Amino acid sequence: MSGERIVWGIGTARTIRAHWAMVELGLDYETRPVRTRTPDTETPEFRAVNPRGKIPVLRDREITIAESPAIVTYLGETYRDGPVLLVPDEPAARARYFEWLSFVSMELDATSLYVLRRHWSLPEIYGEAPIANEASEGYFARMINAATELLPDSPFILGEVFSGADILMTTTLHWAINYNQPLPAPFQAYFERMTARPGWLEAAEFNWRS
Repeated sequence: MSGERIVWGIGTARTIRAHWAMVELGLDYETRPVRTRTPDTETPEFRAVNPRGKIPVLRDREITIAESPAIVTYLGETYRDGPVLLVPDEPAARARYFEWLSFVSMELDATSLYVLRRHWSLPEIYGEAPIANEASEGYFARMINAATELLPDSPFILGEVFSGADILMTTTLHWAINYNQPLPAPFQAYFERMTARPGWLEAAEFNWRS
């Protein structure tokens, strides 16, 4: 069965999302330890899997899908009889799921942290941009602090049950902490709860192995 499911990609805040979803759903799969910005992403074999050369990528039998939010959502929509339900059934809860998914992916990840990745972590490729870095840090702080008003007084992003929104948020907070971005107290407490979860610990072992 594991040969029917393959995850390409390890080593980043985005690749762990695919591993964590697979672990939470109790799915067997194989890992291809492709790392970002390495020759592994340039091989003909990998480019046949994802011509964009990006990780993570999931192959689930006849379907191949990239982009970590799409992977988490696909798995949550497809595997609904396991130990967790990553994507809710009820319409209002589904709307909140997609709201948080969009917020994390666009406002925290792409608009804030990925700018820092380019100009703080990889200035030799993208160039020095201290003003952009400062603006991105300020934007992240504004967005994460504003989000505390929407964070429910419950264990998870959607309330009493774990979902794919927790996968996206926790991995992004982990990235932010690694980039020295302070978290408001409610999100710090949330992050500590999530990273004590067995699924996170198992996925982290897959994702950050040497």
